[in-house]
Amino acid sequence: MTVLLTVIYVLIGVVISAIILMQEGNTQGLGSIGGMADSYWGKNKGRSMEGTLEKVTKFGTAIFMILALVLNILMK
Repeated sequence: MTVLLTVIYVLIGVVISAIILMQEGNTQGLGSIGGMADSYWGKNKGRSMEGTLEKVTKFGTAIFMILALVLNILMK
């Protein structure tokens, strides 16, 4: 059981790393202070590929952390 969870843990880590590298950088700069960064893409970000990558990253990191805790308990 521990070996299987460790393999899944490593695979999730690799997938999360790849997804983070696929995301675009946050280069809004000072335009976001005055509200100039509000555009169609900014308002509908959840429906775009960028929004999907963010959701998958959040879900994947949550699973990664929970799996790390479970593995820590099982190794003791």
